[in-house]
Amino acid sequence: MGPPGAGKGTQAEKIVDTFKVCHISTGDMFREAIKAQTEMGKLASSFIDKGQLVPDSVTVGIVKERLGKADCKEQGFLLDGFPRNLEQARALDQILEDLDYQLTGVINIVVDKDALAKRIVGRQICKSCGASYHVVLKKPLKEGICDRCGSPLYVRPDDTIEVLSSRLNVYEEQTAPLLDFYNQKGLVKDIDGDQDLDNVFAQIKEYLD
Repeated sequence: MGPPGAGKGTQAEKIVDTFKVCHISTGDMFREAIKAQTEMGKLASSFIDKGQLVPDSVTVGIVKERLGKADCKEQGFLLDGFPRNLEQARALDQILEDLDYQLTGVINIVVDKDALAKRIVGRQICKSCGASYHVVLKKPLKEGICDRCGSPLYVRPDDTIEVLSSRLNVYEEQTAPLLDFYNQKGLVKDIDGDQDLDNVFAQIKEYLD
């Protein structure tokens, strides 16, 4: 968990590489659908481009289908970008119960709002694999090219100051209350995200270990 631009995607990559768990990213799922111009992708795009959240019914269905696959049962999984509100959290509880899974931790990356703005406007995403970079904080080895797969990088249409403001408002209204929900379950670990990426991951790894 954490606000837009907190570094969730970057840390998720490090967690997946280190602990070999399945990466369940609703953002990646939606971006793939948008790239393929599927009906769901077009619908998701109409919300994402305005900094709004995709309807719960669409998101929950995608997550449930993915969690039901064998690799999640065998390797465990990391949820990245889900749940984002209380309705999704309650739906997740039901999904986990149905699949006989148990949520074991909630990582909350805390970053100052001013720092978020600087991060957002410099972010770049790989068109093929979804890996994230930054023009200052996390430069690719070759400008404009993904280190992982060699595909071009692009700037998401929702990575602007105006859309960030809208996304932060949505986060405060709908997503932040999840911290109370999961704090009551004793699952939340706050991580200082306003520091070097490797130091952030060192704290996360210590917690997960």
